[in-house]
Amino acid sequence: MVRLSVNINKIATLRNARGGNIPDVIRAAIDCERFGAQGITVHPRPDERHIRRQDVLDLQPVLSTEFNIEGYPSRKFLDLVCQVGPAQVTLVPDPPNALTSSAGWNTIRHRDLLRDVIGELKAHGIRTSIFIETEEEMIAGAADVGTHRIELYTEPYAARFPIDQEEAVAPFVAAARVAHEAGLGVNAGHDLNLDNLGYFARKVPHLLEVSIGHALIADALYFGLQNTIQLYLRCLEGTRESEK
Repeated sequence: MVRLSVNINKIATLRNARGGNIPDVIRAAIDCERFGAQGITVHPRPDERHIRRQDVLDLQPVLSTEFNIEGYPSRKFLDLVCQVGPAQVTLVPDPPNALTSSAGWNTIRHRDLLRDVIGELKAHGIRTSIFIETEEEMIAGAADVGTHRIELYTEPYAARFPIDQEEAVAPFVAAARVAHEAGLGVNAGHDLNLDNLGYFARKVPHLLEVSIGHALIADALYFGLQNTIQLYLRCLEGTRESEK
């Protein structure tokens, strides 16, 4: 089954809006695992507007599933993740003031940067994933810089899904096949939700992991966190239609 990693940034956003420690980010992460999530994702940003550096340090010793840390590979970010040693680091090309991730890496233009960063992370035993779009050239570039996986940026899929499901998913099916042939693992994330996740997971071959935060935490306001995680896991159950 495709693994579900819950991004808990929005829980930290809610905490930070009032100050104090309600809701408790660490407890929420442990609860997500207890309710069935197979991973926890955080994306610490320089301004600490949601996940803080201390959250990352506090999470590492208490998590029992895979810890995935997303971020732009600044020196400060790299020092943090090398200190923490998560299972996976997902590299995103966000500028410091970005509201959310909105584009993938140009793996050709940033080849030298990515090679150096991935080499450093590999030396610390950390699996790397690069946030990219579906262009075959960018996938080939990702393989060239030595990453273990790619994370497909799925906002275009989510935007097109209500209009034409087959057309929406087709580039991702093709991209996943190209990535697999290049020896890369395939993750996905951004704007996946209860409406579009099941179809994506059934159609896209070789999919290993999805990272979902905003929609899942929003759904938890209505359904409760435990029930919501079970609903998302249900979307991921079963065998995909093709791995060819």
